[in-house]
Amino acid sequence: MRISTTKKLEQAEKLRADMRFCSISNASADWCLANAKGQALNFVSEFFALEAERRHRTRIANIVRNAGFPSIKDLDDYDIHELRLPEPMTFDNMKDLDFICDKHTLIMHGICGSGKTMLSICLGMEACRRGYKVRFFTLAQLAVRLKAAAQEERLENFLLSLRSLDLLIIDEWGYTSIDSESAGFLYRVIADCYEQKALIITTNLAFSDWGRLFADEQLAAAIIDRIVHYGHLIDTGKKDWRLSNSTMSGKQFVKAAKVSD
Repeated sequence: MRISTTKKLEQAEKLRADMRFCSISNASADWCLANAKGQALNFVSEFFALEAERRHRTRIANIVRNAGFPSIKDLDDYDIHELRLPEPMTFDNMKDLDFICDKHTLIMHGICGSGKTMLSICLGMEACRRGYKVRFFTLAQLAVRLKAAAQEERLENFLLSLRSLDLLIIDEWGYTSIDSESAGFLYRVIADCYEQKALIITTNLAFSDWGRLFADEQLAAAIIDRIVHYGHLIDTGKKDWRLSNSTMSGKQFVKAAKVSD
């Protein structure tokens, strides 16, 4: 059966793209397309398609590993029933990662166990699959890394590595207070993100409590100002999914303990 002209063009463009992905020059790709015919061309096309797919999977695996997620989550497993999004944002908009293209911030606010961290990881994983560079830190981890980098005189290098990201995720914002020096370093991170990259923050604190977190009301106000300008507040609800799905007996005891805390 003769292959149509359209099919030939599609095959040629696919082969050229796969060869370029495998770092083969355009000149070599042109030579191959001019000289390989019939079964030879089919063999070469299949070979480079398989190699390109293998390299793509390896690249994505490396991106995921470098992101530093505490666990692997998938958006298909996320229960959206308690989720409240600001208009006109929809869950599909969020899944499409429009906020990364727009270099906007998502502030995920809700009680402990409401799914803030899981949703941030799900979106981070989806970003990795699409080839975006992502890093995940808890606020405490990031503060320690910043201070250690400053002490070792490599703060600028660490900040430069953060600037190269497409998406920075800062989890557990508000679970622990940080000292004034670390707060100053964190301000630099947030200022570098402003209008330059997407940011996700998960927190159980209202903005009015951020001054207590940083022990500096003015610094907190400056951070909030840069976050909210292109920010979207995502309400993850008041349902504790961990407690609801706990395998531990005596859930009323657990709930009472959480309230007393």
